[in-house]
Amino acid sequence: MLKHRGFPGRMAGTDFQFTVRRANPRGVTRLVARERYRDRKPADKRADAAFMAALWAHFGTEPFERGNLDAGRLAWLFGREVKAAEDPFDPESYDALLQIDETVARASFPDAFEDEPWG
Repeated sequence: MLKHRGFPGRMAGTDFQFTVRRANPRGVTRLVARERYRDRKPADKRADAAFMAALWAHFGTEPFERGNLDAGRLAWLFGREVKAAEDPFDPESYDALLQIDETVARASFPDAFEDEPWG
């Protein structure tokens, strides 16, 4: 499992996790798209924006390995702002390639493209 050095481990001042420390010994958590409903808590929405900002700052438009990025946090963006960058895509692989869809991401999280809003 690739560890993304320099990537924030969590949203500052919260328990919203962005990365995992070690590979899951029982197997890789499957990456699935989660539906974001309108009634989500404001803190959850801020965590999504902070995670998107961290992804953008770290990877930009380049494809990147899933690595140690938290599957739960990725699931809120997967299939919309973050898409599979390879075909076939293995949702149960730490080596799977992902890529930010800049157009969709900017529309969903316009503030995430400013200077480091997570820290």
